[in-house]
Amino acid sequence: MAPLPSGPVDPNAPIQRKSVSYSNLLLGATLNLFEVSTLGQPFEVLKTQMAANRGQSIVVAAQNVWKRGGPLGFFQGLIPWAWIEASTKGAVLLFTASEFEYRSRAAGASPFVSGLIGGMTGGIAQAYSTMGFCTFMKTVEVTRHKSAVKESTFKVASDIFKREGFRGINKGVNAVAVRQCTNWASRFGFARWAQDTIVRIRYGEGSNAVPTLTDRVMSSIVGGALSCWNQPIEVIRVELHQVKTPGRPEKMNIAAAAKWIYKNSGVSGFYKGVVPRIGLGVWQTVCMVTIGDELRKYFGTN
Repeated sequence: MAPLPSGPVDPNAPIQRKSVSYSNLLLGATLNLFEVSTLGQPFEVLKTQMAANRGQSIVVAAQNVWKRGGPLGFFQGLIPWAWIEASTKGAVLLFTASEFEYRSRAAGASPFVSGLIGGMTGGIAQAYSTMGFCTFMKTVEVTRHKSAVKESTFKVASDIFKREGFRGINKGVNAVAVRQCTNWASRFGFARWAQDTIVRIRYGEGSNAVPTLTDRVMSSIVGGALSCWNQPIEVIRVELHQVKTPGRPEKMNIAAAAKWIYKNSGVSGFYKGVVPRIGLGVWQTVCMVTIGDELRKYFGTN
């Protein structure tokens, strides 16, 4: 998650493109790699395990992941897929969001609406560039044990590509795009609301006080947690990406996957894995906001 602005935005300020610093792109990629290589991937694996096996509690899911390789089981899909995704998605988001935010402001939109549009389009660009395929490969890595024949991730992906081409290995990319789009819009909206509320409570109504680092971290964590309202989209995405299970319909799209999940798991099935996903959102916030801000100050790349 990108850090929130540290002060109010002047709607009358001259409209300018946000400069894209290559040092910030490098720093963002490094932070993303650190995040996913520490607690990020374990949360991701646990979230995917629960979404793909909706009868499992968080304890049972963790036990099953452990059985697949001990502590290394929680890092399935890290190399190379999560690393490829982490090192590229930040740059895609920054370039796309910057351009669309500028275009929206030039067309007369407010800073808040322009920020939402920038975040949404940046999230969609992430999905259709690197995240769609990498997310698919990570899910295959976590769920391939459900297949009757034990095959490597590369073999599973190769067979799917031979049968269905690029459409097959990008199956579920539309769900990824919806998730990313709503993720960024929600995070921005909820976090801005939380920041305004925190400032109002701490400094009083009508205060123009600049939010402190603590204020911004607290509001970003709130935004990251509340943005998990779209967990049903994530469960549908996992169902589309995971290795085919017996009895599941051959032709699967977002609507068919939703019907299959409801038929087998009810409404609660759409919220499986939401707890580790909240943990993932909080950890991403700590890395990208708290640590990121401090490193940008240290290296002078603000």
